Amino acid sequence: MDSGYCIMEQELTLNQHNKTEYPPMHTTEHIINRTMMNLFGCGRSVEAHIERKKSKLDYKLAACPTPEQVELLEKTVNEVIHQNLPVTTVYISQAEAQGRFDMERLPDDASETVRVVKVGDYDECLCIGLHVANTSEIGTFKLLSHDWNPDTGIWRIRFKLIPLASIN
Repeated sequence: MDSGYCIMEQELTLNQHNKTEYPPMHTTEHIINRTMMNLFGCGRSVEAHIERKKSKLDYKLAACPTPEQVELLEKTVNEVIHQNLPVTTVYISQAEAQGRFDMERLPDDASETVRVVKVGDYDECLCIGLHVANTSEIGTFKLLSHDWNPDTGIWRIRFKLIPLASIN
């Protein structure tokens, strides 16, 4: 019976990943990126340094966010996290990804099959990193600091996660 879906029985060949992320923090990066895109109309982060204790992301923006926008970013990210969204993956061809995803960060030798990571219906992007299975595993997002470079138009945020055990 042809259901219109291609079921792949062979083992997929994907690019090797050269680092180990802390899954809650890396999944939060996805949520922050989508929230920034929604609030500011910008692209995903231009630089990312994701670590277990604290992380930083840089965004190319037209103007420095207001204190109200910074507060809204933190509030929105936490609202998404606390929706307990499933984090899932699907595999598609690069041809299917064209026009749907930013392909510029793919290495020249990227495999023909790419992995799409979805955070509920909130975000989806190409990614080979480690993620939680559900946003309920993340905890609470806390924006620690931020600064604006008017010469480059880069806004840097620094943040951490407050683990679930610390919240209760």
